[in-house]
Amino acid sequence: MLAQIVCGTLAACGRKVMYADVAATPTLGVMVRAHLAAGGVQISASHNPAQYNGLKLFNADGRVLPATEGQPVLEAYRAAATTWAPSEQVGAQQQIGDTVTHHLRLILETVDAETIAARKFRVLLDSSAGAGSLMGRRLLGALGCELTLLGGQPTGKFEHPPEPTAENLAGVSQQVLAAGAQVGFCQDPDADRLAIIDEAGRYIGEEYTLALCLDHVLRDRKGPIVTNCATSRMAEDVATKYGVALHRSSVGEAHVADKMLEVGAIFGGEGNGGPIDPRIGLVRDSFVGMALVLDAMTKRRMRVSELVAELPRYTIVKKTANLIPGKLPALLDTVQGRFTDAKADRLDGLRLDWADRWLIVRGSNTEPIVRIIAEAPTAAAAEELTRGACEMVGRV
Repeated sequence: MLAQIVCGTLAACGRKVMYADVAATPTLGVMVRAHLAAGGVQISASHNPAQYNGLKLFNADGRVLPATEGQPVLEAYRAAATTWAPSEQVGAQQQIGDTVTHHLRLILETVDAETIAARKFRVLLDSSAGAGSLMGRRLLGALGCELTLLGGQPTGKFEHPPEPTAENLAGVSQQVLAAGAQVGFCQDPDADRLAIIDEAGRYIGEEYTLALCLDHVLRDRKGPIVTNCATSRMAEDVATKYGVALHRSSVGEAHVADKMLEVGAIFGGEGNGGPIDPRIGLVRDSFVGMALVLDAMTKRRMRVSELVAELPRYTIVKKTANLIPGKLPALLDTVQGRFTDAKADRLDGLRLDWADRWLIVRGSNTEPIVRIIAEAPTAAAAEELTRGACEMVGRV
């Protein structure tokens, strides 16, 4: 229904519309560039239930609109500033038959596909009836994998709660074991996020996806990398290991992409399982994650669990609290005043850094809440940081 409204409205504005039907979010970014389109519209609720469906807008570069381009769009929408085309100029609609081949080719060019294929990895892919199976099946087939596919029909009728968290993927972990898979890849419904399950059926989690990709990429290519300010410090440790600069952006894919362009980053992403390889596009891409992890397993002759064991281990704790938006500045000042021994940064809310842990307090862009995230070597230490910040919320 939403697709019909979007296509019809764009045609009524005089635009030719290329309709891709079901396609992953990173694939849409690739298609915008491949078809020389002026922009793109992705209809998705991302990892949320269907009632949260919305429109994600892309520019001609095949990336989510940055703030500078998005604000005029928002203002035009609020002003109902629509210009309808006369009947003789109404746009045509074209169905795109092949949505994945170009995206597939770009990814295969970044890894040693032939050597990976020779390993014949046993892989379980959980697409949960989202869009990821279309490209996932093709990619893993091209990489010679013996594939067990869950939720392979993109009906949108999810087989478990769609966000790829440990709780939601407990059943999938058991299926990884039952299938004898060497790795389990779990996508969110629009396939821009990837969580990983190791060969023992252990949920590794989304934060490790980006860290594994960074460690593999930086072994062969050196250059600056970008993450958002709420991503695990594993990325910082990996950057230090290889002697490259780590730059942080505000939370949000568009902000990460902005910073990557600014510093000429060779890789980036967010700790929610969203690696970004600029050779493919400036969009979080679960398929990039799958290809790079298999490439690392192949080149280093190691299991997923062994690759993970080489990375530093931290625990992240995330909490939310109700807060009237107008009180946010006072809260940030209170928290910063409480933790005077930390390095403070106001890039996005307030981030406090110590030698081995960090705390971030930031307001939500969509709800009257504050998000409180801490990472430390132990769960107890991270809990202590978030608990202290939560207590301050009630005092402002």
